[in-house]
Amino acid sequence: MDLEEFRRRAHEIVDFVADYLENVERFPVRSPVRPGEIAARLPDRAPEEPEAFERLMADVEQIVLPGLTHWQHPRFLAFFPANSSPPSVLGEILTAGFAVNALIWQGSPAATEMETVVLDWLRREIGLPEGFRGVIQTTASEATLAALLVAREKATGWRSNEEGLAGGPPLAVYASEEAHSSVEKDVGIAGIGRGNLRRIPTDDALAMQPEALEAAIREDLERGIRPCAIVATLGTTGVGACDPLRPIGEIARRHDVFLHVDAAWAGSALILPEWRHLADGVELVDSFVFNPHKWLMTNFDCSAHFVRDADALIRTFSILPPYLRSAETGRVIDYRDWGIPLGRRFRALKLWFVLRLYGLEGLRAILRRHIELARELAGWIDREPGFVRVTGPHLALVTVRFEPEGLDPERTEALNRALPEAVNRDGRTMVTPHIVRGRAVTRLCVGQTSTERRHVEEAWRAVVEVARDLEARLRAGEELPVG
Repeated sequence: MDLEEFRRRAHEIVDFVADYLENVERFPVRSPVRPGEIAARLPDRAPEEPEAFERLMADVEQIVLPGLTHWQHPRFLAFFPANSSPPSVLGEILTAGFAVNALIWQGSPAATEMETVVLDWLRREIGLPEGFRGVIQTTASEATLAALLVAREKATGWRSNEEGLAGGPPLAVYASEEAHSSVEKDVGIAGIGRGNLRRIPTDDALAMQPEALEAAIREDLERGIRPCAIVATLGTTGVGACDPLRPIGEIARRHDVFLHVDAAWAGSALILPEWRHLADGVELVDSFVFNPHKWLMTNFDCSAHFVRDADALIRTFSILPPYLRSAETGRVIDYRDWGIPLGRRFRALKLWFVLRLYGLEGLRAILRRHIELARELAGWIDREPGFVRVTGPHLALVTVRFEPEGLDPERTEALNRALPEAVNRDGRTMVTPHIVRGRAVTRLCVGQTSTERRHVEEAWRAVVEVARDLEARLRAGEELPVG
């Protein structure tokens, strides 16, 4: 493909993407294909000769599109959003075209310095104090792992990278029982051991209980176990609960324990002055992450990781072979020293596009709309006979159960375990199953860039209709499939 053909085909691709985003509602939200169905339509071997572009795009429409779950569908209410937006896509196009590897400053000064400046814009807008410095990681899971590795180094007197963990006291990490599964994974990867993750009980709002955290730390100290890190959560994945940062931070300071905050989803809401209270006590934390790729209209992947002590992060990750030295080494930021990967994409560019082309007020308006829609959804749940709102709305997240009159507890639970999958098969919306205090719930999160009131209303109608159909089948004696 020469540049003239590239120019022509690129225009066609942009038109295709614009048409897709304009018409995405015509697709079922979740792909209806069965496992192996897409692979069966692909050839066993790559082509020996170039194929026509038209044939390639035909396969995109006939093979790829049917196999997509449409995360940009305005009735997508599952997981957390993985938002995109036209400004972000345009920035991503430039990133792909420039194709730089921003591992060191010399690799592309613009990539490094823009990342530094744009992350500082975000720092100010979410209320982090002066002195915190930011870096873009791929995901919150990776940022949490980076934080735990720094905490591990500090807890071992900077010996574990060189000597391993053998011979020292066992380390412990503390997170609420609602914390994301990545914390458990990261504790294992960091060599601390998943058995040394302490799941701290939660209160009625499903937030970490500070007094239980204090008790767990004291118990470990008495047993000769060294407290290494606390992972607090703003916006838990299951229900959107927020751990109280101030009392947790005071405990961390009192016992000299590294405090990391996973605000992957809810952190975006901190650009709203009326929600800044969620981060009360943030000046006490050591590390903080949130994902613009979840709720700030910036397509995946873009995770904003802020640290109080950048030197500690660099000391944990820096290795300097001759081929990574440059004339500027030591005088500039080399972001390869700020995390796990060596190679790095120019992720700041799409974030820069989003911030400039929406403006902060434009982004705030979208988030406020999502939060208000979740409040409306909560009202519809409360007025629908047989439905019970279990949690929320926490920002834009609600969980619900269907408890029709006259069904015994066992069949009611079976109905609620079957409901999310049945809704997703229906195709009009997509939701997520969850368990709250041992009971199955359906989890709905508003947050797709173009979602409007009618989309949430249509999605809720789908949930109600599918639930009542399941109820009728259950009363008729059918056994409901789960998952």
